[in-house]
Amino acid sequence: MIVVVGIGADGMDGLAPASRRELAGATVICGSQRQLDLLDESVTAVRRPWPTPMLPALRTLLDGVEGDVHVVASGDPLLHGVGGSLIRIYGADQVAVLPHVSSVTLACSRVGWAVQDTEIISLVTDQVYAAVRKGGQAVVMSRDGSTPATLARLLTDTGRADSQITVLEQLGGPAERRRSATAKEWAARPPADVDDLNVIAVRYLPDERRFGVLPDDQFAHDGQITKQSMRAVTLAALAPRPGELLWDVGAGSGSIAIEWCRSGSGCRAIAFERNEQRRKRIETNAQSFGVNVLVRSGAPDVFDVEPPPDVVFLGGGISQQGLMAACWDRLRPGGRLVANAVTVESEAVLTQWYSREGGELRRFQHYRAEPVGGFTGWRPAMPVTQWSVTKA
Repeated sequence: MIVVVGIGADGMDGLAPASRRELAGATVICGSQRQLDLLDESVTAVRRPWPTPMLPALRTLLDGVEGDVHVVASGDPLLHGVGGSLIRIYGADQVAVLPHVSSVTLACSRVGWAVQDTEIISLVTDQVYAAVRKGGQAVVMSRDGSTPATLARLLTDTGRADSQITVLEQLGGPAERRRSATAKEWAARPPADVDDLNVIAVRYLPDERRFGVLPDDQFAHDGQITKQSMRAVTLAALAPRPGELLWDVGAGSGSIAIEWCRSGSGCRAIAFERNEQRRKRIETNAQSFGVNVLVRSGAPDVFDVEPPPDVVFLGGGISQQGLMAACWDRLRPGGRLVANAVTVESEAVLTQWYSREGGELRRFQHYRAEPVGGFTGWRPAMPVTQWSVTKA
């Protein structure tokens, strides 16, 4: 059995009696050196600091050990912590967790926020742009003392300079400290003495959150963008599910990939685009929304990425020789493919694949009201043919 004990910056003084008893009776305790140093002389077990990298050590934790192995972890080990990793490896019946008060709960108590109204974002392993939002509030778990300044600069660069940030260090311990500023102020004069053990409470301003499919002007683009109305029906056909990976082939501005990532928990995307300027634009768009889009060069030359996609969207290049076949070959069984065509040549390719693989073939025509002299008339957009299919 593996017993994971959460411990705070207040060390042994903050532990519940059950946690104290577990540590007092332990024979082997693993953890980071910082957490092991919080244990006092009442704990006589052998102390094993985590090596780098840590994951291989987790998989061999029980090797050559008789009895239980104990692990000390920061705060609540099931909140972006080692507890969840151990349960995934060994199963819930082999891992017991004794949680401490989490840093998120402590942070919310310090700034007066309800936990259920607060997003939790971890930058321990993720890139800093994952903590960019268009509004709302979040507790951001930092990687180290440089994270607050890096996030403040990114918020300033992406139009969130007025966001209010509160950096909370050594929460719950005798050296606890709290400092607040706007993102712009923190970025201009970042303190040099921020403790590595910190979290950031962020209220994102201005609040420009929008749900549903976004207007076209929310994206930087050069005209190569799936327009809002077609984006809505395309997202409906793609049918995102939690944790799925999308390949957006011929991505243009990356609007489909970004909308995909915004649509559900854990949704990820890879955007394939030949044009270098557009690739840079996709990266800028993705960072402005804080979503996980990996940008690659032209398809199908770089289709060697793993894992294979759950869903593929083709918004451009459909008539390119071999592209559709390459996408189909890489799509996993049970995966979904959606392709939009506006040219006769691309439409012919979709018709051929529809005849061979089935699915649904639809055509969409949209009209927009525009002035005609002193009156109003309907101006048609280019019709779009869409093929959607599930791979057997």
